[in-house]
Amino acid sequence: MDQTATTVHYLDRPQGRIAFDVTGQGQLVILVPGMGDLRSTYRMLAPALIAAGYQVATTDLRGHGDSDATFTTFGDAASGADLVALITELAQPAILVGNSMGAGAAVCAAATRPDLVRALVLVGPFVRDPRTNAATRAALRLAMSPAWITAAWKAYLPTLYAGRRPVDFDAHRAAIVASLRRPGYAKALSMTTRISHAEATECLDQVDTPTLVVMGEQDPDFASPADEATWVAGRLGGSVVMVPEAGHYPQSQRPDVTAAAVLEFLSGVGADG
Repeated sequence: MDQTATTVHYLDRPQGRIAFDVTGQGQLVILVPGMGDLRSTYRMLAPALIAAGYQVATTDLRGHGDSDATFTTFGDAASGADLVALITELAQPAILVGNSMGAGAAVCAAATRPDLVRALVLVGPFVRDPRTNAATRAALRLAMSPAWITAAWKAYLPTLYAGRRPVDFDAHRAAIVASLRRPGYAKALSMTTRISHAEATECLDQVDTPTLVVMGEQDPDFASPADEATWVAGRLGGSVVMVPEAGHYPQSQRPDVTAAAVLEFLSGVGADG
């Protein structure tokens, strides 16, 4: 989606503003990007949803994109609270589509306010902490320090696009890098990398919402993407779609497969959830 053609709106929160845009008419779908990404990650999925008759809102995480860098609290629960506030602002229950950390935020929102969340689509979801040793965690913290996180993230991003890359990958990565170079945003990302997904894990058993898990077959964030997708879906009583030739961002790597899977799933989600 070409964000230059949309109007950016801002939602006031206690520590700053959350940016979002809204297009289309119909049932509300809110698209939530992951850590270190922009809401334009849904530039290829959003038009398909709008064409299918949904109202689509895309939002930036706190400390990311057009949202403010004034936040001092980050994590799945904090971002989940932002989503609840956004749904309330838009005045109708929503279907939440969350990628990576955005999936954890969506799960927390559904656990907190099930009356406001009609369905969940979790794309490459982080809803529990990966198993890593102390040395790996220390190395990651060093690499993601504010002083050089922009360069580190720029170098790391291509590895997350295992499989097929979108034709505009270079432009999207350049937009992310430019965003991080603004005052305060590298620090916000650095703080975000230090969160635990234990908050989302604790929410899983409180969620009773129709759920679809979409996972790239080559997602490098998981030792076995298929096993992780099956585990998440099993905890939530959901279904799984594995996307070929895709890593951590199937919404832009294989928008054809992803959009078809999401639309098929949403066709079974009525106005009452």
